[in-house]
Amino acid sequence: MRYAEAFKALADPARRRILEMLKSGSMSAGDIASRFAMTGASVSYHLSILKKADLITEMREKNYIYYSLNTSVVEEIMLWFENLKGEQKHEN
Repeated sequence: MRYAEAFKALADPARRRILEMLKSGSMSAGDIASRFAMTGASVSYHLSILKKADLITEMREKNYIYYSLNTSVVEEIMLWFENLKGEQKHEN
């Protein structure tokens, strides 16, 4: 996993919002774009960054592209954070 790309992708609030939307299931690019006050090109850019970081996957079906959360990568990032925390010593 390339953590730098994942963290870069997570740094933007619009991309975090897209990930939040996808946690409930796949969405088309049009459905995602309809929830933002930005151009379709801007939404496509954000989707591209998320795909490059492997945080989302895409599936083509006829004339539509559906995006889904890549939960395995999200879990890997969460595990990395958990391991970073390590054992905590508590003083009494």
